[in-house]
Amino acid sequence: MKRAVYPGTFDPITLGHLDVLARAVRIFDEVIIAVAEDSGKDAAFTVAERVKLIEQGIGSESWAGRVRVASFHGLLVEFARQEKAVAVIRGLRAVSDFEYEFQLALTNRRLHPELESVFLMPRETLSFLSSNLVRELARLGAPLEEFVPAAVVAALRKKFAKK
Repeated sequence: MKRAVYPGTFDPITLGHLDVLARAVRIFDEVIIAVAEDSGKDAAFTVAERVKLIEQGIGSESWAGRVRVASFHGLLVEFARQEKAVAVIRGLRAVSDFEYEFQLALTNRRLHPELESVFLMPRETLSFLSSNLVRELARLGAPLEEFVPAAVVAALRKKFAKK
């Protein structure tokens, strides 16, 4: 079985993330969405909330049975080794993402030479999308339905409700 890990903070998961995930499922037998517990980022949602939102977001997809969601702490390469993954999936939205992703891939290769990095791009209509942008739109009360799954829309509305 060829297993890949798709790591990130997914705070929150976006339709761009899901597009990359759907592409990864076409290549690998199983994809583990690995939610980082200690990313150093100030998250809007807890790890448990992010895992639940991801599970809700992929629940009705035809390929959902080939996806597992798990959180991890520490080095990604150690999580990948523990899960017997052969690859790490990374989404590339723009050329500006490439330099950081290239450095990360080479570092991961140094730490775990058997682990490949696979770069996938979301469809062009989602290439501008980021979790940071979605959180900002939610904070400002903008429509979110074109950017995130329905469960995430509801969670963001609740999180950023005007008091």
